[in-house]
Amino acid sequence: MAGRRDFLSQQAPENYVAGLGRGATGFTTRSDLGPAREGPSEDQIKEALAKRAAQLGATASTAYGAPEKKEEDEDESRFQDPENEVGLFAGGAYDKDDDEADRIYQEVDEKMDRRRKARREAREKAEREEYERNNPKIQQQFADLKRALGTVSDEDWANLPEVGDLTGKNRRNKQALRQRFYAVPDSVIAGARDSSELGTSIAEDANAGDGTDTDVKNFADIGAARDKVLKVRLDQASQGSGTDSVAGSATNIDPKGYLTSLAKSQINEGEAQVGDIKRVRVLLESVIRTNPKHAPGWIAAARLEELAGKSVAARNVMARGCEHCPKSEDAWLENIRLNDNHNAKIIASQAIQKNDRSVRLWIEAMKLESESRAKKTVIRKALDHIPQSVMLWKEAVNLEDDPADARLLLAKATEIIPLSVELWLALARLETSKNAQKVLNMARIAVPTSHEIWIAAARLGEQMGTSNKVNVMKKAVQELAKRSAMLKREEWITEAEKCEDEGAILTCGNTIRETLGWSLDEDDDRKEIWMEDAKSSIARGKYETARAMYAYALRVFVNSRKLWLAAADLEKNHGTKEALWQLLEKAVEACPQSEVLWMMLAKEKWQAGEIDNARRVLGRAFNQNPNNEDIWLAAVKLEAENDQPEQARELLKTARQEAPTDRVWMKSVAFERQLGNPDAALDLANQALELFPSSAKLWMMKGQIYEGEGKAPQARQAYSTGTKACPRSVPLWLLCFRLEERSGSLVKARSVLDRARLAVPKSPELWTESVRVERRGNNISQAKVLMAKALQEVPNSGLLYSESIWHLEPRTQRKPRALEAIKKVDNDPILFVTIARIFWGERRLEKAQNWFEKAIILDSDLGDTWAWYYKFLLQHGTDEKRADVISKCVVSEPRHGEYWQAVVKDPKNARMGIEEILKAVVSKLE
Repeated sequence: MAGRRDFLSQQAPENYVAGLGRGATGFTTRSDLGPAREGPSEDQIKEALAKRAAQLGATASTAYGAPEKKEEDEDESRFQDPENEVGLFAGGAYDKDDDEADRIYQEVDEKMDRRRKARREAREKAEREEYERNNPKIQQQFADLKRALGTVSDEDWANLPEVGDLTGKNRRNKQALRQRFYAVPDSVIAGARDSSELGTSIAEDANAGDGTDTDVKNFADIGAARDKVLKVRLDQASQGSGTDSVAGSATNIDPKGYLTSLAKSQINEGEAQVGDIKRVRVLLESVIRTNPKHAPGWIAAARLEELAGKSVAARNVMARGCEHCPKSEDAWLENIRLNDNHNAKIIASQAIQKNDRSVRLWIEAMKLESESRAKKTVIRKALDHIPQSVMLWKEAVNLEDDPADARLLLAKATEIIPLSVELWLALARLETSKNAQKVLNMARIAVPTSHEIWIAAARLGEQMGTSNKVNVMKKAVQELAKRSAMLKREEWITEAEKCEDEGAILTCGNTIRETLGWSLDEDDDRKEIWMEDAKSSIARGKYETARAMYAYALRVFVNSRKLWLAAADLEKNHGTKEALWQLLEKAVEACPQSEVLWMMLAKEKWQAGEIDNARRVLGRAFNQNPNNEDIWLAAVKLEAENDQPEQARELLKTARQEAPTDRVWMKSVAFERQLGNPDAALDLANQALELFPSSAKLWMMKGQIYEGEGKAPQARQAYSTGTKACPRSVPLWLLCFRLEERSGSLVKARSVLDRARLAVPKSPELWTESVRVERRGNNISQAKVLMAKALQEVPNSGLLYSESIWHLEPRTQRKPRALEAIKKVDNDPILFVTIARIFWGERRLEKAQNWFEKAIILDSDLGDTWAWYYKFLLQHGTDEKRADVISKCVVSEPRHGEYWQAVVKDPKNARMGIEEILKAVVSKLE
């Protein structure tokens, strides 16, 4: 063993690969191959060509500048290509033709190179510029900043802070991390609590004077003290959780930030923590010391002392700050604020001596005076120093009690500052109407680009009653456009709304009429833009502005039914009855083929009690639209509501001949049912079904007539035939199912629902009814299974989620389930009502009311929402709120809803109004 040789020190065998036995493979690297070799240079190529020619016994090539002769004793293998030692033409003879060919190729290459030179250089220059633009040098990046350094003043250079000591920063941070902290004992907490208390009792223990501690500790007080300390720390953490400077952990000192935060903070000595104040004081002292010319640092330090309750120290700090920053307005104003009135006047005098051009200091000095005469004296001195200050002139005018003196001051002010629009307008307001016109004319000459002056002139014309004679706003638009001083269209709308707020209705309308179409071309969707503008103004409560917008839009789009309806809706909700009638009369003249406008006008006349005028309106509508079913049915409703059944029946008979649509036949059947004539209604239904066999509503009405007569088999037959003729009608399937359920045939009822779901698989109503039938049969487990399938088929149905939350979930799980439903269902009013009912059950009435109102805003046509909200207000609302809900429901005229339609479609309730229907639905809610 001792003679064994050390194999690690021996050279490895040739082709040895370590680990070959266990599957390793060898590889080579650049170090094995050596450095990369460069190609031959131009001189080497020339020599190689000459050598090759000499070897073949031919004349040396003269192409590419090759020399004609070389020394014969050169090494033949010197320029031999190591990768191609022979070559394809190594044995060929190089003659004059080859030499000539080489020269020709060289000339071609040079010519092509010259032709491409300009484009190549341009391309290379563009690429180089693009590269330099995308990858600028550091010098180029800071070139503008270096040029800006030329504008830095000597004072700014002097205020640059000194570089801090950063040596050993990491070492100090590590030492801070190694520090250990220990929990404070209860005795220290109790001692800190009792340190500021003054004892008023004498210890009875004889050993009280000794150094021994023999009294019994009150652990309840100690626990209370600890809780108080923890509470303070938690409050401090919660208040400062959003900032980076909690507990002095900030690494950047921003004096302006301290100034802002201290300005917003309220002075409360009880909340100020001593440790925090000390840390901030150290930071601010560092700021002041490193940059004494920085006024915000002094202000922050003074406010810190004020926060700590040290008013004298705060005043001293600001006094030093004013010495170091005599040109700072903020420093002097802070010093004035911290002192009492007498000292503040002295400080204000010193401040003005240092800054006699400071408007804020003059105004502050004026406020320090208590007598009006002294205030006027200060302001006049200020105007002597700063006659161009608009603010000082305004303060001087406000101090005058006599309007004549105020006018004199404003006249002088406009002479000195002719470009101040505020002063011109103030002077015009103080003058009489005639003098105000002169003042505004002078103002227009002085400031021709001011739109405020033109608007003021228009308002003055409105007050004088000359706005109808002279359109000032038209001239204003022409002049402002000529001087390129026109506002944007949105800004003109804002100005019009301001005029409306101040009672200048005519000026508001003229402004809209002259500027609403500004910058809009015919290619733009002007109608939609103007309608959106009007809706925005209505949302802001600016109804006159919106009315002017609609009036202007209707001049451009006279035959737009959409615009007429929007304008009519505005007048209906926010206008007068006479204005609405006038607008609708104009609308039916402009759009005589629009039956909606005719019926709206007739309805307004009828609701106002003018039955004959309503009939005349419908007669005119018949002349313009002779075979329109809507007008026929409106005439029938008018007669029926006014207790004229025979005339209504005759109108329906004529309508069935003139406009024989399925809707006219349905209204005929419904009218006979309401009058209590089931036989006539059934006869009409059979006649209608011969003409319209695919009308689901006719099949439903036929089945309901049979049900009302107690003829269940005939009703079943009608529903069955109807589902075959109209397999996609969900209400028809539901009527068929409910008939079977009422007759006690649950098996048939389930079968009907199964067939219905096959015909309409994505119907939430059918799935909900399937769940309810199982729930009514106390088969909750099957109901949950069906609900799970339903939510897979229709995952975005608020109806299904409402059924699941309210009937299949325990009370504690309703809220989490509702939260899950809100995430999956986007804005469903039925789901919103369910959430409101959950909050209602928890007695969180404000939230419940908010959710009810959200549901109404989302879909005001859903009657069930109105009913639930009214039921809620019956228990927890006021009389005014209930009356408001009823009025809004009457205006909205809801038509849909599970409970709502069950009441509305009942022939017994045919003559009921919206309010009566609402109360009837409330009584049926579960």
